[in-house]
Amino acid sequence: MGKHHEKLLNNLETLRKEAGLTQQEMSIKAEVSRKSINAIENGVYVPSTVLALKISRTLDCQVEDLFELP
Repeated sequence: MGKHHEKLLNNLETLRKEAGLTQQEMSIKAEVSRKSINAIENGVYVPSTVLALKISRTLDCQVEDLFELP
């Protein structure tokens, strides 16, 4: 499991890298800043539902594959 926020575990960095995407490429596809992707991966920011859905669509996975409650 990747880095996590106290309220949310996330696997974004692992799944993004498995998809062969840089943070910049991921940010363009998810229509968000690269800094937002970085903040999510480092457990600093919890994404909105809309952003979580955009990321899961971009990575062709379920939101639950990316994020889960501790």
